[in-house]
Amino acid sequence: MEKTARPASVQRAAKLGGQAEMPSSFDPYAVLKAPLSTEKSIRQIEFENKLVFAVDRNATKRDVKRAVEQLFKVKVAAVNIQNAFQGTKRAYVRLAGGSLASDVSADLGLI
Repeated sequence: MEKTARPASVQRAAKLGGQAEMPSSFDPYAVLKAPLSTEKSIRQIEFENKLVFAVDRNATKRDVKRAVEQLFKVKVAAVNIQNAFQGTKRAYVRLAGGSLASDVSADLGLI
C-alpha cells in the first residue's frame, strides 16, 4: 500500500486535535502598532465610522477585531486588511452602529 500525502490543512488540524486553538497570551498591543491620521482616515472616521491602524505583518482580521474590541471596548462590524508593497499592513476597522469612531479617535488624540 502506498502512503498518500495529506493536505496541509488536514495535517494542521490533526496536530491541533481537530480544532483551532487560540493562544492564551493574546497581546492586543502587539497586534495594533499605531492609529493612522491621514486625510483619508480622518474622513473615514467622520463619514464612514471607520478607524485605520498600522498593524503587525502577521496579524489576521480576527486578531485585529479582537484587539480593537479589547482595547477600546467597542463592537467591530468588519475589518479589511491592506498589504502594501513596502511590507506594511493597514487595517480598516468599521465599528458597529452603537459605537462611534469619533469617540475612539478623540480618546486617541486624532481629532
